[in-house]
Amino acid sequence: MASIQRQASSSSESQPPEAPVDDRKRKRMVSNRESARRSRMRKQKQLEDLMAEMSRLQNENSAITQRINGTSQQYVEVESANNVLRVQAMELTDRLRTYNSVLQIVEDVSGMPMEIPELPEPWQLPCPMPPIMASSNMFQF
Repeated sequence: MASIQRQASSSSESQPPEAPVDDRKRKRMVSNRESARRSRMRKQKQLEDLMAEMSRLQNENSAITQRINGTSQQYVEVESANNVLRVQAMELTDRLRTYNSVLQIVEDVSGMPMEIPELPEPWQLPCPMPPIMASSNMFQF
């Protein structure tokens, strides 16, 4: 303890006793300022990164929305075309039934045998189309 007092007294001879405390306080203040500056820079970088990610995600969301709208529009167009084809198929089936009944009348009146084909039901066509199956992968981009 005596050596500490001697050192303090020897340093007090060259510098005032408050100088080491002020020097440490000044160094701590400089260190704190630098640490605060680094912290602000980190926060600014994080904010910039988050803003860039937000912009990227908004662009991606917009692109996906456009794709969904395009796909929905295509679906509506295909559904409409499908409905038109169904109506046309029903009209053609009715015509064919009418022609077959005319042939039947001609056969009955003339007594001449006619070959009147049977009308197949739509699900009994010779080359049935396989059903279109939906999957969860259909809308992955």
